[in-house]
Amino acid sequence: MSTAAAGTADLKAVASPPARIAGLFYLLALLFNGGLLLIRGSLVVSGDAAATASSLLAHPSRFWLGLTCYFLLIACHVVVTALFYELFRPASRTLSLVAAFFSLMGCAAGAFSTLFYSAPIVILQEAPKLGAFGTEQIQAMALMLTRLNVTASHNGSIFFGFYFLLIGSLIVKSTFLPRFLGVLMMFSGLLVLTLLYPPLAGSLRFYALIGEASLTLWLLVRGVNVERWKEQAGLRGTR
Repeated sequence: MSTAAAGTADLKAVASPPARIAGLFYLLALLFNGGLLLIRGSLVVSGDAAATASSLLAHPSRFWLGLTCYFLLIACHVVVTALFYELFRPASRTLSLVAAFFSLMGCAAGAFSTLFYSAPIVILQEAPKLGAFGTEQIQAMALMLTRLNVTASHNGSIFFGFYFLLIGSLIVKSTFLPRFLGVLMMFSGLLVLTLLYPPLAGSLRFYALIGEASLTLWLLVRGVNVERWKEQAGLRGTR
C-alpha cells in the first residue's frame, strides 16, 4: 500500500470529534457553578457569624442543594477534561495531556474544598450537643470554615487558570477552531491566575467567563471544522 493510500485509510479511521458533547458538559459545569455561587451567597452573611449561623440552620435543604451543585460541577469538569483531551490531542498530544493534568488537579482541589463547605452546618448542628464550646465560638468557627471554603476554591481555581492558558494555546495551534477563541481562553487564564495575588484579583476573575462562555457556545452551536480536525488527527496518526 502506498503512503498516500495508507494516510487515506488512517484518516477514514479517525473518529468524529466530541465537540458538542464537550460543549454540553461545559455548559452544565457553568450552570452548576452559577447555582453554587448563588446558594452560597444567599446563605453566608459576610462578617456576621450569628447571621450566617441562623441562615444556615434555617435553610438546610438549600445548603445541601449547594453541595449537590458542588459535586455535579466537579463531575462535569472531569468529563470536560477527558473530552477536551481527545478533542485537542490532534493539535498537540503533549500539551493536551499537560492541560488535562492541570484540570484534574483543579478538580481534586475542588473535591477537597467540599469538606470546608459541608463542615459549618455539621458544626452548628452537632457542636452544641458536646457542650465544649459556647454559642459564639461555634458560630465563629462556622463562619471561618465558610471563608476557608472560598479560599480553598480559589486555590483550586489557580490550576484551572493554567488549564485555560493551555487550552487557549491548543486552540491557536489547531486548524479546526477560530484562533480568537484561543486568545479569549488565554485571556481568561490570565485573569484567573490573578488569584495568585488576591488583592489584585478582586472581581477580575469573573471576566474569565467571557472566554469560557464563548468557547462553550461555539462548541454547542458550530462545533469544530470536522474535516480539518480529521486531517490534523490523521496527519498526527501517521507520524
